[in-house]
Amino acid sequence: MVKLCIIMMLIILSATPAAHGDDRRSTIGKGPNALKSWYRKLPHMKQKVTELHFYLHDVVSGPHQTNIPIAVANFTATSPTFFGLIAAMDDLLTVGPTRNSTTVGRAQGLFGSTSLDEIGFHMTFNIVFTAGKYNGSTLSLAGHNPFLDEFRELPVVGGSGVFRLARGTAMLDTVSYNVTSGDAIVEYDIMVLHY
Repeated sequence: MVKLCIIMMLIILSATPAAHGDDRRSTIGKGPNALKSWYRKLPHMKQKVTELHFYLHDVVSGPHQTNIPIAVANFTATSPTFFGLIAAMDDLLTVGPTRNSTTVGRAQGLFGSTSLDEIGFHMTFNIVFTAGKYNGSTLSLAGHNPFLDEFRELPVVGGSGVFRLARGTAMLDTVSYNVTSGDAIVEYDIMVLHY
């Protein structure tokens, strides 16, 4: 009986359209035919530049962590650069530098400590917009993040929704870093080319 209820619930949920308020995904079309149509129109589309600004809240301490280790090498414990650490993140993105500021979305992905000489991470993650003008769209970032440098660049290598075929640059600046807890707030300024 429980299995039947679960199956029925899944059928009902999959047949019910989601209500997303200001969901911009509908403006670009859904499904394979809409995708093919979009690409056919691509040669006639004009490229746009969009500037984005928000703050990432990386929480590695306490009961509400948004950044957790998923693999640690034996060597990592003795490494001053955390070499060999791999972690998953699902960090909050906000308009302002405080956590109670308006939510923009989440930064979701993986990173690894890949440098023996400095605290430097290889980061591969998505900016998942969950509110506002870009709700339902994503940007994909991948690159080297020398965490202790004042300014760092990460390449924008793609996107979805409004940011389909995106490319650009994210400039990162650490606003605050708690040496004891490891928690950080990082300011993101992103310039994106897209159609």
